[in-house]
Amino acid sequence: MRKIVPMAFFQVTNVTKHFGGLTAVHDVSFELKEKEIVGLIGPNGAGKTTLFNLIAGAFRCSEGRIQFEGRQIQQLKSYQICRLGIARTFQIVRPFAEMTCLENVLVAFIGNNRYAGNLSKRKNEAARLLEFVGLARMLEQSAGNLNLIDKKRLEIARALATRPRLILLDEVLGGLNSGEIAEALSLIHTIRDEWGVSILWIEHVMGALMKVVERVLVLDNGRLICEGPPDEVVADRCVIEAYLGESDD
Repeated sequence: MRKIVPMAFFQVTNVTKHFGGLTAVHDVSFELKEKEIVGLIGPNGAGKTTLFNLIAGAFRCSEGRIQFEGRQIQQLKSYQICRLGIARTFQIVRPFAEMTCLENVLVAFIGNNRYAGNLSKRKNEAARLLEFVGLARMLEQSAGNLNLIDKKRLEIARALATRPRLILLDEVLGGLNSGEIAEALSLIHTIRDEWGVSILWIEHVMGALMKVVERVLVLDNGRLICEGPPDEVVADRCVIEAYLGESDD
């Protein structure tokens, strides 16, 4: 009897992206499981954000395919991918500065039929999300007046408002102090544990990342050079030479 192989929750297969004569991502393949937190690391220019842009639909793959819950998504537009259940944050946060925090989250409900025609329910849900990320007292505050960590919290709230099954986090710890990093790590754990969301996370704050993720993917020059548990990845010679520092050998 033929064995049936379970379909992967999220799968990138032989994905390549060319920009003219430059290959930013080259033949990258990996999978994510449901409720898994996976780190994506590598030196600047390794192709990490380009890979995020391919997954989120900002760029089109030159080659390869991306599947989410059994559906190929590499030809879909960004808003279609978001509505299927993939949300993202950005390394440089750009809230709608003149709008309140509540209004910023309400924007994320556009196109979501769950709250169609019911502004009161949308406002209640937006307020609940802001409370969840720690911004309960700032509902009516202009987003442009928030400090850096609160802007990052707001961006996570907007991502959660789309009701994602997978979130792409792009350097959410950058610029934060040690106390703020600890708060952010707790929030990331809670998003996975209470919301059941899978997380693919680009980060340069390695010590913090390694405390949370279950697996690490390492990109260098657009290629996936290593994949595995954090303790194995940090000991890998190729990773040490490409990203963590020169090998002693």
